[in-house]
Order: sequence, then C-alpha cells, then structure tokens
Amino acid sequence: MESLPISLVAHHVFCPRRAWLEAAGESTDTYQMAVGTASHRAVDNPAASRLGTHRAVDIAHRALGIVGRTDVVDDGAAGLKVVEFKATPVRRIPEVTDAMKVQLALQGECLVEMGHDVSEFGVFFTTHNKYVAVDLTDADKAAAEALVRETRTSVTAPTAPEPLEDDSRCMRCSHVGVCLPDERSQREVVRRIVVADPDANIVHLATPGSRASVGRGRMKVERRGEQLASVPLERIQGLVLHGNIDLSGALIRELMWRGLTIVWCSGAGRVIGWSHTARTPNGLARVRQHEAAAEGRIGLSREFIAAKIANQATLLRRNGDAPDVVRFLRVLQCEVAAAQSLGMIFGIEGEAAARYFGAFTTMLRGSRSTWFVDQWSGRSGRHAVDPLNVALNYVYGILVAEVIRAVAACGLDPHAGFLHSSNRNKPALALDLMEEFRAPLADAVVLAAINNGELDPDDFSLALGSARLRDSGRKALISAYERRISTEFTHPVFGYKITWRRAVEVQARMVLGYLDGTQNEYVGITTR
Repeated sequence: MESLPISLVAHHVFCPRRAWLEAAGESTDTYQMAVGTASHRAVDNPAASRLGTHRAVDIAHRALGIVGRTDVVDDGAAGLKVVEFKATPVRRIPEVTDAMKVQLALQGECLVEMGHDVSEFGVFFTTHNKYVAVDLTDADKAAAEALVRETRTSVTAPTAPEPLEDDSRCMRCSHVGVCLPDERSQREVVRRIVVADPDANIVHLATPGSRASVGRGRMKVERRGEQLASVPLERIQGLVLHGNIDLSGALIRELMWRGLTIVWCSGAGRVIGWSHTARTPNGLARVRQHEAAAEGRIGLSREFIAAKIANQATLLRRNGDAPDVVRFLRVLQCEVAAAQSLGMIFGIEGEAAARYFGAFTTMLRGSRSTWFVDQWSGRSGRHAVDPLNVALNYVYGILVAEVIRAVAACGLDPHAGFLHSSNRNKPALALDLMEEFRAPLADAVVLAAINNGELDPDDFSLALGSARLRDSGRKALISAYERRISTEFTHPVFGYKITWRRAVEVQARMVLGYLDGTQNEYVGITTR
C-alpha cells in the first residue's frame, strides 16, 4: 500500500478535487502558499528543537498507510501536546476547521501507534498569534480513519472529481488557478475568481556571447567581464535563450528544482529545444494525450484553425484595407467549423492564409513600412530572406517558446498534437495551440514594431541579399512582444480581464480538461 500524506487527507476534506490535483502533481505559487510556507518556517527545522519541545517530527501509521510531519510536539506530564501552525491569509478568522481536526487526529493516531501517549491538541494561528485548544473525541478519530480510506480511493481514481459549483471554498483555494472550476463549463464566468498573474517574468537572453550563472539567489548575466543584468531568481517565471548564450550548470539545476522551463532558440527564432523538471503533473492525462493524438480529435483541430482564421480577419479589419478579404475569411471561419476531416481543415486553412497574407501589407503604415513592403513577395517560412518574413518568423519562434512553457506547466507533452503531425519530430501540440495566438500576438507585435518605428532597416543585415536581424532588431521585437503579452484584454468566453500570457496557459489547461473529460468541448480564443 502506497503511503498517503496526512496533508492530502486534510486537503480532501476541504475539497476532493483539490486533493486529486495535488496528488496528480499540480503545484502553485500563490499568495496562500507563500504565507503558509512563511508561517511554517519557524517549525520546519528539526534542529530548532529544544528540551521538551520537538519541531518537525516525522510520523507514520503503518496500518493506515499514512505519513506526515508534525509542526510542534511538547512533552507533558499526562502525555504529548500536538500543535499545528496555521496561517489565515484569506479567511482571516482564527477558527479551527474540519480539515484541521482531521489532520490533528491522524497525527495523534500516528504518535500513539509509535508508542506515545497524546493528551492535548491545538492550533496556533500565526496570523493572529493565538493558540486554540482542540478537543478530539473517539468519533472524530474514527471519522478521520474513514477519511483516509475515502481519500485514497479518490486520489487514485483515473479522473478528477467534478469541480465545485458556486462554492465559497473556491474563493480561497490555492489551486483555483489550475482547477479553473467555473471555466470548465466554457461559459461566461459570473462569479469571478481572481487569480493573479505571478509576480515574475519570462526572461529573454539575447546578447551573443553572454553567460548566465547563479549566485546569492540571483541570476547574473555577464559578457567579457561586464555584468549585463542581475535578476532575483524569485522574479523569473521562465527563461528563453536566443542564439549563442551560455548557461552555467548550477543555474540550469536551480531552475529545474524550481520547476521553471528553459527554451533554447536559434538567432533567427527557431526553437532548438527545451528543458523542464521531470516532476511534471498529470502523468495519466499525458498518457491519454498520446492515445488521443494517435486516434485524432477533429473537434480540437477545428477550434484551433477556426479561432486562427477569426483572429486573422479581426486583425485585418482593424488595421488593414481589404474588406472583401475580411468577409471571405469570415466565410472560411464558418466552413472550417463544419469540416469533417483534417484534409478539409488544411485546405481551408491554406486558402485563408493565402488571402490573409495577400492583404497583409495593407496593415503597414508610415514611411519606414515602404522598405518592408518593397521586399515582400508573400509569406515565407524557414529560409526567408526578406525583412518582414524574417521578423514574423522570429516572433513566431518566441510564441512557440511561450506555448511550450504553458503546455509543460500543465504536464502535457508538447510533441503529441492533433493538427500538426508528431511524425515531423516537432512540438506538435505547441504548434497546434499557438495557431489561435498567431494574429493577436505575433502578427500584431511585428506590425506595431514597424508602424511605431521600433523596427527599421538599420536593425537588419542584408549581406548577400539575405536579411538577418541584428542584435538591436531582436531586442526591439522581444521588448514589443513582452509588452503585448503582458497587456490585459476581456476574455471572449469567460468575460473577465486577463493578460495574454495567462490566457495562453488557461487555453492549455482547457485542452487538458478536454482530454481528461472534465469539460465537454474546447473553445478557442477569438478577438473582437
């Protein structure tokens, strides 16, 4: 019998789905988790124990198959006194909950099986500096033991319990950002649950020949003895390397320990590879993803491309001068939504791309745009030689890195896709999901950078008639991309404000929910 953490039983009492997500490997970096960690710092060190007071004592109950760690155990004349330290960053009420009682009861049962007498239980609320004694009856202990069996059955189930509906517990849950209880219905969210974007950033390293290392809790970037940047590790959400950048082994290891993704790109923006911690969540869902990728999911493929075409039409309507093309794209958007095969989807997508990029240059403005338009002969992917296509390909590479990070954070495999073929050894799912974000993120970034004068001919090298981005051009596009992806917009389905970066991960989690059966359909993001 596999050991069950006592904390997981307590989380099951709070919400079975919350416990299942944690058992599946989902972790969060929320305010609640940070406050809880800080409140336990004083009792998490066994070396801080003193005569008669024991801190961070490891305990276990073999018959029940549970393990855990007490915060504080005091020696007493009649037996041991077990004290749990709790913070209340959201509820702000020093009130003993059922989950706390279950946790204390199971800790007591473990200590009794280990040969000790337990006479008293209590909770110390760190937020209020208040101790509250807890009386536990035999019925409480029996109920706690029954909950161990119930939790074990729940967390080992192949599918997650259904999300809570209109429940106040969701408002203070640390895992609401990965559970998305109200969003699973794919309808407008009336009761908004606020999930803050992490107080961290994706860091791009783009200076050729530089080296990043770690020291004193910071990432330091140097080139030829000159320090270019120094960033606290807590402010790093992910790392993207562009071109010839060196990383120290210690920095790679530290980022892996923190569960942060590193993506390596070529100087032209093409993704070369990535690294991510092996302790990824949702292992069973990842197996189902591969099964679904082999079988095919036409519903997902339709939504990816329908949203892509819709967003192309919207961007062209807002910024270009091709109303006939916009109307035709709307027709194709409806056609792809009814397509019955991948062949039909690819055909419609190709027709939409030809029309869209045929009118793409009508969205360019200003004197500098003439230089880009004169060298444009249509859309070109790899091996592009004109400046506009080079800029587009570079930002598409940044977007692929963004989607890979979001997909990996969910525990899904970037390689097992539904629209793009995994046979080409490419990150197929990441390429699938990025389709709906191409126009509102990548295309919009390039257009704005040119129209605003951030990107000009001096940012390109034209040796032998082939355009290549200079260091200044790469930095201009990275800066424009980060501004864009950090801006807020109103989510077209859920109706609340959200940043584009958060939206990418939410969509990845919507794919996860579609695959694990939590939701019936997947709906792509379409701008208005």
